[in-house]
Amino acid sequence: MANLKDIRDRIVSVKNTRKITEAMRLVAAAKVRRAQEQVLRSRPFADRLARVLENIQSRMQFEAADSPLLKKREVKKVTLLAVTGDRGLCGGYNTNVIKQTEQRYQELQRQGFETNLVLIGRKAITYFKNRSSQYIISASFQGLEQVPTAIDAEEATSEVLSEFLSESTDRVEIIYTKFISLVSCNPVIQTLLPLDPQGIAQEDDEIFRITTKDSRLVIEKDLAPPNEEPKLPSDVVFEQSPDDLLNSLLPLYLQNQLLRALQEAAASELASRMTAMNNASDNAKELAKTLSLTYNKARQAAITQEILEVVGGSNA
Repeated sequence: MANLKDIRDRIVSVKNTRKITEAMRLVAAAKVRRAQEQVLRSRPFADRLARVLENIQSRMQFEAADSPLLKKREVKKVTLLAVTGDRGLCGGYNTNVIKQTEQRYQELQRQGFETNLVLIGRKAITYFKNRSSQYIISASFQGLEQVPTAIDAEEATSEVLSEFLSESTDRVEIIYTKFISLVSCNPVIQTLLPLDPQGIAQEDDEIFRITTKDSRLVIEKDLAPPNEEPKLPSDVVFEQSPDDLLNSLLPLYLQNQLLRALQEAAASELASRMTAMNNASDNAKELAKTLSLTYNKARQAAITQEILEVVGGSNA
């Protein structure tokens, strides 16, 4: 009977666990909808800003402007900006970003580049700080809002901008999880700075360029749809110099791209957590069924044994 009690206690434990995972799934499902809505709300501003820059580009060649964000220089130092979550229980979300960061870090070092890390999220911070002898960490951020805001993006943008402008780094790449659907998220590497390719990007690197397609940034200029915003008249006179315009708009553009990356990562984390908790609930349900069957079999065997003992005693 002790065995029956153990099985019964385990069934109760599994059912209680399923209640917890189901509650976490519902919470993640509600939050991921908010995250999706925020990403969609931020797209019109990003699209309009990109189109304004395109209009300016049609009047002023960026190559002729002396903007530090567009200045091409020899790459010696590279900063990797890795975005993970502060919490676990979200499947392989954090692990995939960490592995991608490790692979890119080692690849850049093999190519002879000095590499350092800027970390966002407690999981990445804990992992790489435990391996501080192997990795150089220049800054870290944690405790961001569940759905990142412009303030969260501003802090990280200020850090990478200061490093880039002070020439402490020559290139900044962000590694985050792109939100594709509720059941599909993909870790990607994208170049943040400078805003032009330098020849060391990976094949799937989506360098942030001043082009749009379906309200999303793309790489190829010739694949971008026609700019629906009206062209700037040829007789427009800018009160500010091209350098002043670019130096004002490009940091805002960069911050907006980082914000979108953080929002995509947050939506991916919530979707991964929702999927993980859904799988955990399903597994708990199946385990409870299996344990109930095992309990019933053991109980039936115990009853049969008792009947045999009674019959055997009466015959004696």
